[in-house]
Amino acid sequence: MDIITLYWIVIALMIIGVICAIIPGLPGSSIILTAILIWSIATKFSGIGLPLIFIVIVLILSVGVEYLAIYLGVKQVGASKWSQYGAIAGMVLGFVGLIPALPLGGPLLGFLFGAILGAFLGEYLYRSNLEGEARLQQALKVSVGVVIGSIVGNIIQALLAALAVIIFIMSTWSEVIVN
Repeated sequence: MDIITLYWIVIALMIIGVICAIIPGLPGSSIILTAILIWSIATKFSGIGLPLIFIVIVLILSVGVEYLAIYLGVKQVGASKWSQYGAIAGMVLGFVGLIPALPLGGPLLGFLFGAILGAFLGEYLYRSNLEGEARLQQALKVSVGVVIGSIVGNIIQALLAALAVIIFIMSTWSEVIVN
């Protein structure tokens, strides 16, 4: 396989990685890093030194952004620690628990719905001092905070992943296409 064909395959993998960064639970950053690793090994790490360091930093930041955004989303609506723990437990249980029921979308749907349901249940249990509708409204408000935080986090994660791809292309384009 010639270097130009490999380059376009690596770029295609990176674009898939950016798309996956938008969807909760998919390893978009890992796909991009794998593509860069394939490229680096194929070219014996020529010309990718400093840009590779920036790309890795950007991708590490993008991984933490989603969790930070969810945390800030629930914190913004006055969520308790119980709802935050519930959201984390719900993400894990949803990711693992829905796999047999929905083999294609189960882990992804479970990740998102598990976080929403976990935050709702955690907040509902914590707010036992509130009466009926006020308790329910607070738990629903926290669930909305999880959704908004997740959406914002995924958008930022996708933008950071796209930035990593742009850095890669800018640092390698002239070596591959011009030569």
